[in-house]
Amino acid sequence: MTMGATADLEQRLRELLRERSVIRGDFTLASGKRSSFYIDARRTTMSGEGLALLGALGLARLAARGWVPELIGGLTLGADPIAYAIAAAARAGGRPLDAFTVRKQAKAHGTGKRIEGCFRPGATVVVVEDVITTGQSATDAIAAVTAAGGRVLGVLAVVDREEGGR
Repeated sequence: MTMGATADLEQRLRELLRERSVIRGDFTLASGKRSSFYIDARRTTMSGEGLALLGALGLARLAARGWVPELIGGLTLGADPIAYAIAAAARAGGRPLDAFTVRKQAKAHGTGKRIEGCFRPGATVVVVEDVITTGQSATDAIAAVTAAGGRVLGVLAVVDREEGGR
């Protein structure tokens, strides 16, 4: 993808996030912090257009970072559509990349897994996040992946609130 094409897609994603996902008011964030705005990125990441943009931009960002993961995923629910979009875009481009989901807690029934999907020990992974404030969700996902034997290359976020999560 050319730099110009990437810039156009990034601009459209920003517009879509502003249109669909930014809500003004008085909110308590997952971090416990108060904010005059809330970013419900799922309203963008779960839209058809958002999925298409995230797939293309996610692949471009992985390439720019030099990351070649075997798997992509993160803490449910925010990371799920992002991981699936990037995995689908990779497959459409002929590149193998599967997704996984990290539960907030291991299931109390069935297999009792905390990580679901295509995860396997020893795999190189990129953790994705919809919105980073403090980075706690990404840190939780990294801890789960590492404990299960995965090797984390890095974290890819759609929105960084620039409140210390980087």
